[in-house]
Amino acid sequence: MTGHLLGGAGAIESVFIVKALQDRMAPPTINIENLDPAVTIDVVRDQPRALPQGDIAALNDSFGFGGHNVVLAFRSY
Repeated sequence: MTGHLLGGAGAIESVFIVKALQDRMAPPTINIENLDPAVTIDVVRDQPRALPQGDIAALNDSFGFGGHNVVLAFRSY
């Protein structure tokens, strides 16, 4: 877990995404103790989870001050 790295946050997130795709493991989302029952997405909690076999993709989106936004797409190979 890291704090907010401001301008470096997107770069570090990209490193974590590439590593997750390389290891085929989704890292858990921290600090989720009471998930709202209305949430219908499959949230990875507590422990990392293996990613499915085959070609997969991940997105990293960053929203900066003044409307500076970027999205990077990464794909396994």
